Amino acid sequence: MDFASLKALKPSEISDAADGYQSTSSMADQARADAEGQIAARLQAGLSGVAAMAALGQLRELAKNFHYTQVECGLVATSLNALAAALTEAKRKLDAALDDAKSAKFRVGSDGSVTYPPDGTETDGRLPAGGTVTGGARGNASHAPIDPVRDANDAASALERQAANMHPNPNFGRAVEIANRIARAVAEATEADALWAPKLRRLKADDDLKVSDSDWADVRRDTDDVRRGAQSYLHEIEGPPEGGDTKANAEWWKGLAPDEQDAYMSLNAAEVGSLDGLPAAVRDEANRTVLAEKRAECDIRLRAIPEEPQKYVPSGRDYPAVVTNPAWSEWDRKYAAEKEELEKVRQGMVAIQNRFDATGKEGLPPAFLLGFDTAGGGRAIVANGNPDTADHTAVFVPGTYTDITKTESYVGHMARLWKESQAQVPGQEVSTITWIGYDAPQSIVPAAMDQEYADEAAPALNRFMAGLETSQGGDGASHTTVIGHSYGTTVVGAASEQGNLRTDDIVAVASPGMLVGHADDLDVEEGHVWSEAASTTKDQVPLGGKLAGLGGDSDLTPWVEWLPFGYAWSSNVPSDEDFGANLMTTDAKDHGDYWREGSSSLENQAHVVTGGYDRVKRE
Repeated sequence: MDFASLKALKPSEISDAADGYQSTSSMADQARADAEGQIAARLQAGLSGVAAMAALGQLRELAKNFHYTQVECGLVATSLNALAAALTEAKRKLDAALDDAKSAKFRVGSDGSVTYPPDGTETDGRLPAGGTVTGGARGNASHAPIDPVRDANDAASALERQAANMHPNPNFGRAVEIANRIARAVAEATEADALWAPKLRRLKADDDLKVSDSDWADVRRDTDDVRRGAQSYLHEIEGPPEGGDTKANAEWWKGLAPDEQDAYMSLNAAEVGSLDGLPAAVRDEANRTVLAEKRAECDIRLRAIPEEPQKYVPSGRDYPAVVTNPAWSEWDRKYAAEKEELEKVRQGMVAIQNRFDATGKEGLPPAFLLGFDTAGGGRAIVANGNPDTADHTAVFVPGTYTDITKTESYVGHMARLWKESQAQVPGQEVSTITWIGYDAPQSIVPAAMDQEYADEAAPALNRFMAGLETSQGGDGASHTTVIGHSYGTTVVGAASEQGNLRTDDIVAVASPGMLVGHADDLDVEEGHVWSEAASTTKDQVPLGGKLAGLGGDSDLTPWVEWLPFGYAWSSNVPSDEDFGANLMTTDAKDHGDYWREGSSSLENQAHVVTGGYDRVKRE
């Protein structure tokens, strides 16, 4: 970058290139969605056999290529926009300096030097001569070459003032000031060029059609690299509001221009994907990128772990014949815990991808990843169908032992509920959501006997439900049901106690207690709390919840507290008649059997989800 280059520069051409890359990114995103949600879905719905499965495999690989193209082109577009913004400002400053030089009748040379004319006022019988100055820290009347990075510093303004006061030709000071402005503009452009040129050169893909783990790891590095460079550009884009208010999140996102949304998404996918209140499609796009990067990172780390040595080796003695292999002990100390944790996280990520791949199978709609994280027990919020356009929405809150490894099981529950519910309301849209959004107790005793986990999870559930209502268009836009299972019902009860749980119906399945004594203590209208619980011989969790004190006070409380375990006798759980819930029949055989395909338990839940209350079979 030099004076001549900046003078001739048209930053709009760089912006146009950014628009082109962003268009390519958007096109690739749509192509990925079509490959997964349309072509593959119809293929799965209508064909079977070896050829169909081979075609599906190729379509999924193609979808990975489109996804990678979408993300990388988004980074290129953001980089080009950041470069264009920096160069536009530098060009504006240069043009302003050149305009001022023209107004003063100064001539600007091809190297950025400024030539000023003699002054018409005689001093000591002579006219002050004209001259030529170059910009920078020196500010002298010579033709020394411009080094803007070195010369354009804070000393320039001081020298401008000194020159104006000391030189006999008043044009000299003005010329120095303009020359220094030119130098500073070139310096800024040089800095921007030096920052972004190498970053853009690194945004290249391997020359193949295989999107590997190393490719996604490279995306992560590219994102970090571009984010560091784009700080000043991003500073101009207002970030999301603090406090987690879902309506404020939605208004913030709507208030961004499309290119600002694209830039913020490309560099802050994890943050965007976690913001309750944003459209489901936006969160899904962001979280899919995070998922791809995290899975690649996980696989790379797993491959880096050495193969586990044989645990036992011959001792060389008669007794004992074998001993623990020292090499295995060392491996176990260094790698066993890390491998176990990585495999758990990977299991959850594979389950999410499997749900994406199942679109169209048995009529399943496209899946939306509304939340994803690997921290703690992990987070996975997976929707069957787009909740933003759904007429009926169900949110499933699982219980004890929940973590990301349970994703496949719980997503399966909601897939079966979607099929049953959709069959009941043909022509309407249904969305069923698995909400693995909190750190659940990982033992029955003592963890699941403590309401602390529920109290900590409640704010997150309330935010998610409020965000869902916001993205759907407000209260009443979709008939919404929250379904809690086991300790998940305790979370639902805590959310209702702590805030305003945005739902029309609550279904408590095998509940150990909801921290309240009666249905009318919950955040739904009278008659909209439902309970399913098998007999104590098949499911002991409701009784266990009574003993743990997770229920609420009943009308008997003042009379039986003095008895042994009196608190349990007086504790109401949703399956108690005194609690006041609608008691539904169930054919569950055990604590995890409430979502068996073809069961009355599943059918009754679907009736509630779709508002078919008169078809619910009650005890």
